[in-house]
Amino acid sequence: MLKQKNKSRHLATISLAVMAIGFLATMPLQNSLWGAILQGGFEAGLVGGLADWFAVTALFRHPLGIPIPHTALLPKNRKRIIAGIISMLENDWLTKESIREKIGTFNFSEKVLMIIEKELHSPGIQTNFKALIQYLLSKVEINKIAPVIEKEIKAYLNEFNIRHYLSLLIDQVSIRKYDEKALDLILKEIDEWASRETTKYKLGGMAVEAIENIKADGIMQFALRSFSNLINEEKLGGILQNLILKGVDSFRDPYNQNRQTLLIHIHNKLQNIKTDEKINDELEHLKTQMIAKWEPEDKIIGFLTKLQQKAIDIVEDPVFYHDYILPLIEKGLMEFKENPEKVNNLEAWIKKQISTFVDNNHSKIGKLVEENLERLDNETLIDMIENNVGRDLQWIRVNGAVCGFLIGLVLIGIKTIF
Repeated sequence: MLKQKNKSRHLATISLAVMAIGFLATMPLQNSLWGAILQGGFEAGLVGGLADWFAVTALFRHPLGIPIPHTALLPKNRKRIIAGIISMLENDWLTKESIREKIGTFNFSEKVLMIIEKELHSPGIQTNFKALIQYLLSKVEINKIAPVIEKEIKAYLNEFNIRHYLSLLIDQVSIRKYDEKALDLILKEIDEWASRETTKYKLGGMAVEAIENIKADGIMQFALRSFSNLINEEKLGGILQNLILKGVDSFRDPYNQNRQTLLIHIHNKLQNIKTDEKINDELEHLKTQMIAKWEPEDKIIGFLTKLQQKAIDIVEDPVFYHDYILPLIEKGLMEFKENPEKVNNLEAWIKKQISTFVDNNHSKIGKLVEENLERLDNETLIDMIENNVGRDLQWIRVNGAVCGFLIGLVLIGIKTIF
């Protein structure tokens, strides 16, 4: 730009110099016809070139440094020019309406979605996304969340219908035959206990002691004493032991009537528990007390802390982003793009935000231009204008000299003829 300016300025100076040299060179020839015509042309060209040089120079500075009135127009009218530029920007070129109209021609949502789809696969986005997730996870205040979770767990447990689940439990006991398994387990334990040698002596001792403590008179007393003299603890214990073992064996038989009767009795008792209000109320009261005394906050904090650290470690793994986060986002974007209503809502929201921003900051456009122009001194401002329009201004000087020369030729020709 500077080279173009200097070139055009040199050309204007050369054109003026040509006119001056031509005027001086034709002075000796002014007595001849063609000499007079040429001198008149060069004279008019010199006058036109000087006039245009004066006019162009007067726009920016005092010609030859002489403070001639109505020169150096730009420095003298700086504030008015800046105000005019600002007014033209705000009221003619960059009005709110024109900006809104231009905003209306853009499809912002399409551009935004295109950029998101493109950048999702970039390493920078992947790194920043992982860092964002890890940052958010690390900022979770577990100590504040734990009491809330504890409260919700307790509230859920308090709403737990124990009658309903007790009924389901009893049904499962019957379906899975846990009552028979429990009876068999008890019989097994009784069998193991009764089979022990020590059990025999314990049973015999208990039986002898019981017989001796029986109070009877006459023949009954005599019979009891005779019986105790005939049978000792070992024999009596063995008899009781055999009775117990035979009883256990009989109850182990699936077809034993006594076993069937006992199981039916157990089944009926279990069924009665379903509708026993006293048992249900007692279990409900027990549940309430246990929940009230239960303090799981420390356990919850420990669990959430481990979960938080594990989540942070998982996010660090590149597989997590490519196999989980990226497909999830891409699926969401695809579903979003296939929904015209959502896309239109996004487009309307973006344009509304931009329009609101323009409305709130439109006056700052002129203010920004004014601030930037005020930072420039006169010389810098003049230099900027000359760099942008100086080439055309210098051509005014060239055209002035050339046109003056041609007009001079015509006027001298007319003068000579008449």
